Amino acid sequence: MGKYIAHPLIKPDKIESRLYQQLLAADVLKKGNSMIVAPTALGKTIVAALVAADRLNRYKGSRVLVLAPSKPLVIQHEESFRDFLTVSSTSLTGAIKTDDRKKRWEESQVICATPQTVESDLLNSRYTLKDVSLLVFDECHRGVGSYAYVYLAGRYLQEAKNPLIVGLTASPGSDKDKIKAVCDNLFIQEVMIKGEKDLDVSPYFNPVKIEWVGVKMGEEMEKIKIHLDKALKHRLKMLKSMEVIPTISVSKKDLLRARNKVQNRIARSTTPPKECYKAISLLAASFNVQHAQELLETQGIKTLHEYFKRLKKKNTKAARGLMVDADFGPSVTLTRKALENGVEHPKLDKLIQILSKELKNEGARVIVFTQYRDTLELIHKSCLKEGINAVKFFGQGKRNGEKGLTQKKQKEIIKGFRKGVYDVLLSTSVAEEGIDIPAVDLVVMYEPVPSEIRMIQRRGRTGRKESGRMMVLITEKTRDEAYYWSSVHKERKMQEELGKTSLNNLELDKGNLVEIDKDSTLNSFKENSNQSKKQDRPLIYADSREINSRVLRELDKLDVQVKIKPLAVADYQISEEVAIERKTASDFVSSIKDKRLNKQSKEMVEEFKKPLLILEGDNLYSGFINPNAVRGALSAVALDFGIPIIPTRSPGDTAALIRRIAIREQMHNRPEIQVRTDKKPLTLLEQQLYVVESLPGIGPVNARKLMEEFGSVKEIFNASPEDLQRVDGIGKQIARNIKKVVDTSFKKINKDPKQSLIK
Repeated sequence: MGKYIAHPLIKPDKIESRLYQQLLAADVLKKGNSMIVAPTALGKTIVAALVAADRLNRYKGSRVLVLAPSKPLVIQHEESFRDFLTVSSTSLTGAIKTDDRKKRWEESQVICATPQTVESDLLNSRYTLKDVSLLVFDECHRGVGSYAYVYLAGRYLQEAKNPLIVGLTASPGSDKDKIKAVCDNLFIQEVMIKGEKDLDVSPYFNPVKIEWVGVKMGEEMEKIKIHLDKALKHRLKMLKSMEVIPTISVSKKDLLRARNKVQNRIARSTTPPKECYKAISLLAASFNVQHAQELLETQGIKTLHEYFKRLKKKNTKAARGLMVDADFGPSVTLTRKALENGVEHPKLDKLIQILSKELKNEGARVIVFTQYRDTLELIHKSCLKEGINAVKFFGQGKRNGEKGLTQKKQKEIIKGFRKGVYDVLLSTSVAEEGIDIPAVDLVVMYEPVPSEIRMIQRRGRTGRKESGRMMVLITEKTRDEAYYWSSVHKERKMQEELGKTSLNNLELDKGNLVEIDKDSTLNSFKENSNQSKKQDRPLIYADSREINSRVLRELDKLDVQVKIKPLAVADYQISEEVAIERKTASDFVSSIKDKRLNKQSKEMVEEFKKPLLILEGDNLYSGFINPNAVRGALSAVALDFGIPIIPTRSPGDTAALIRRIAIREQMHNRPEIQVRTDKKPLTLLEQQLYVVESLPGIGPVNARKLMEEFGSVKEIFNASPEDLQRVDGIGKQIARNIKKVVDTSFKKINKDPKQSLIK
């Protein structure tokens, strides 16, 4: 038997003594905030557990917070820490009620959670990070942009009495700037790298053999490809002739840059040339064709056919144009015929052959990764048809009418796969990160992915207990080959960058981050030295729907009091008179399209004496909408409703502006603010119109006409269909529907609740 770690807070005979894990833990405790980069299955979680045991033992009564990007991974960490340590462990996810989360936090010393859940709880002041002595970021390469890890790292170092941060990842990325950004965002001071070639690791590392399995496209698929290639080439030539792109040899990124250029041209002009809108439509069609090409080459006939069906339902000029195109149209027809004739991608047959051969070995376990749920469904049906015991594993989101797997169901599937209930796990990307699936003999990638991070994560699902194998199915002379080599080159580049990182070439901030100034520059600036502490901390009410907004994060950094309530109108309320509706540029455009803007503006004016609209971002004219429509909406808000519009550049700028408005409004004596959780009560006339507007086919205009014609709601309800049709705008069908709603017995409807209004 091997030796085990002995520690007051570690259960006996639970953690095997591995020198490299102990050295990593010791380095973290000695050097401070650290990122540990190591292949999957080398026990990064165990290193975190060793550090956690030391911190909890050193700082009595403190807590350890372990963050992971998915619910299944959070549950897995909870089970691991409960298994390793003698202290109480729990998990916090959005599936748990808020009161229960607060109770779990207070009663536990190790808390495993999704970052979004903790962020929400902190912004709602359910608990603090003051007594957290260790914060672990699993899959820490996610710590970029607006991901919750970034906010939580800063918040933690502001609040914690004894902070220490550990980031865990198998693959931080190939780009030097991305690695540095993760380190800066999570306040990482040291990067510790362990690889399969390290002498202290090699005895525990099982190499993974990668096999490239090539397949050739069938004749029917080649014909479809020819038509799609022609359809794309035709559009690219038109874009080149319009000088939107310099050459027809372009990638998706090139087309995205071209679209941004055209959208900027539209934004700068009061009357954009018609060619701009033609270019936008051609670019949209090109994206659609490129996606169809990718599905054909990497997925197959069934997945491509499902995409064509969805494309037909789109009511855009680009989609309609493609369906009648001389080349794209035949590709749709050929795809349908190929499906009817049972033609599929040769990858499917090759995969079934591989699985059948592998499963002849008793107790064999295989994971198959694929990008798309349509393909996942196809593979699953083929497996069942061939008697292969396979199970589907995918995320919680709804796709194309199919519900996602619940957290409970995901956990049951993984447990069943681990115990041998299933032989093959068919998974989308949800099983890439960290899920503990031991003793997998083979990983099959249905298609390569151009991401070194995802390739490393998928490869890490095998080779845990003995030498592992991974097969990558590649369609020859297609983008499959390009994607495969892209991931290989990126991984090689990542290893080079990590080698430089170990020599401290990333210029990481080596300052004493534990002692950072907890007051921001803005906060420490005294706007008026005579103002009191209370006056410097204005009170701002934020709507609960803003909980995921970056503005709340930025406000949290400023010297303000934020209380989150469900507001009936507006996103932020500053006083009895002042309320703020905040819209990003894209949300503003969307609210024009779905007609929310007028309704929201009207409610703001009715509820508050001084309503404001903050318009955040500078890409107001970048959407697929005529700039004059945007200008007209801006004019309506400012002139018709009298609402001032204030532009801001970013969420941080918005937060600073809201704080400034609050200070100005509350600078003398802050009265008790009556928060508008409900709208003002309707007048009798408004209530009458509200009732009439609820009738089928009746809007505000027709509701007023009906009231003027009949004099009361009762008379409208008692009117015959013929009487109702006397009102201009009320036709025969609307009149019949109104009478049906008014006269039909509730008992009759209750027997058939799905009864349609119109038979």
